[in-house]
Amino acid sequence: MAHDSAHRELTVAVLGPGGTGGLLAALLARAGHRVICLAGDDTASTLRTAGLQLRSGTFGDFTTPVEADTELREPVDACVIAVKHTSLPSALDRVPPTTLGDGLVVPLLNGVEHPAALRARYRPDRVAPAVIRVESTRVAPGVIEHGSPFAELDLTGDGVPRDRLDALASVLSAAGPTTRVLDDETAALWAKMSFLAPFALLTTLYALPLGEVRTRHREELTALVEETAAVSAACGGPADPAQALARYDAFPPGTKSSMQRDAEAGRPLELDAIGRALLRAADRHGVQVPVTARVVRELADTGH
Repeated sequence: MAHDSAHRELTVAVLGPGGTGGLLAALLARAGHRVICLAGDDTASTLRTAGLQLRSGTFGDFTTPVEADTELREPVDACVIAVKHTSLPSALDRVPPTTLGDGLVVPLLNGVEHPAALRARYRPDRVAPAVIRVESTRVAPGVIEHGSPFAELDLTGDGVPRDRLDALASVLSAAGPTTRVLDDETAALWAKMSFLAPFALLTTLYALPLGEVRTRHREELTALVEETAAVSAACGGPADPAQALARYDAFPPGTKSSMQRDAEAGRPLELDAIGRALLRAADRHGVQVPVTARVVRELADTGH
C-alpha cells in the first residue's frame, strides 16, 4: 500500500461505532473514504441496512452508507479502537493481528496503560494512540449525536513512521475533526489523564455535574488535581494544576463525565483504567495520593 499522497482514499476500520467511533466513521465515509465498522451482529446488520446517521451542529445532519462486519477480514490503512476499556479484551478478538498486518492501530481509549497492551498484540511501531476532545453520544445503533461545538484529535505514536501519522492526520482534518500530530506520546496521554481523572472520579462519586463539584467540593477537586499532576510529572507528563482548575471553571456547569453517564445508565465504570491506573502509576513512582486513593476506594465500595 502506498502512503505517499495525504489525500488518497483510505480504508479505515472502526472498532466500536459508538459516540466517538461512529462520529469519526460517519465523517470519514462522507469524505469518500472506505469505512468498515466492526461491531456485534445486531449493530453490524443495522449499519449495513440503514447506514450511519450523524446529527451535529458543527458537521451537519446526514446519513452515510458504511460497510459493517463482526470481524476484520482484510488489511486496512488504520483501525480506530473506540470501545470502552471494560470491553477491550473481547472487542480485540474482532481485529486479528495477522489480518491487520501493517495497518495503524489508533486507540481513542481513556487512561495510560492501553498502548503497552496493544503493542504486545499488534506491531509495536504501528500503535498510534490518540486523544480526542469531543462530546458525542450513540442514541441508538447507527445514530450518533455530536453535542459539542468542537472535535479535536491529538495523534501520537512513539516509533510510528511520521509520514503515516501525518497522512492520517491530514485525512482526519479534511473530514472534520481538527487533528494534529504530537511528538511526545507520554505527555499527550498524561495531559488527558490529568484532566479526566479528577473530573470523572468526583462527578461520579457525588453524582453531580461539574458545576456543583467545582463549587461544593472545591477542596477535594483541588487535591485530586494536585495529586494527579504530581503523578503525571513523575511519569514524564505535564503538570499544571492551576491550568487544570481553570479549564474546569471554563466548562458549562451542567457538564457530566462519561464515567458519570455510565454510572447513571448502570454500565460498568472505567474505574480501573482511570482511577486504579493512576494509583498504580503513583505506586510505581512513590508519589503519595491519599485523596485519590480514598475516592477510588469509595467508588469501588458503591458496587462499581
